[in-house]
Amino acid sequence: MKPLFALLALLCVAHATSPVVRPAPDFAFDGPSAKHSLRGLRGQPVVLLIARSPKDSAFRKQLKALASIYAEYASRGTLFVAAFSEQPGEVPSNIPFIVAKNGAQVASDYGQREDLVVAIIGRDGNLDYATHQALPAFRIREVLQNNYDVQTASRRVIPIPTPDHHSATPAP
Repeated sequence: MKPLFALLALLCVAHATSPVVRPAPDFAFDGPSAKHSLRGLRGQPVVLLIARSPKDSAFRKQLKALASIYAEYASRGTLFVAAFSEQPGEVPSNIPFIVAKNGAQVASDYGQREDLVVAIIGRDGNLDYATHQALPAFRIREVLQNNYDVQTASRRVIPIPTPDHHSATPAP
């Protein structure tokens, strides 16, 4: 019985320290002082929008959905990034977006086939969610609140009770 408990304990430790399951492709962007990349944002969730241009209707629809949750998640350190595969430009929104360099490469790396890609990247660099459709705000909220990193941090170990041989009543 002891080897079984040792094996279970080892598996729990290995699972807790497992590597990122689906690492998000890296991309670069300009910052105030130097060039930066997604790898440098570890510890912060990222919402990445990829569109052909800032004028695309699907992109603008997604911006409207993000407006309702922006303040809540920006205060928690979430960053919002845009990448444009065909026509660069400014993001037409009150949300301060970081614009990725080389949008065509970012679009290719994230598999853009449609007008829009929405990717949500966890604090650990894992690509938690990616879709080719505009998402409602509640779905983005769900993914940000329930990603692997958040679930791991909120888990608690529940001790497994062992049989107590002293409390058993003796047989007559």
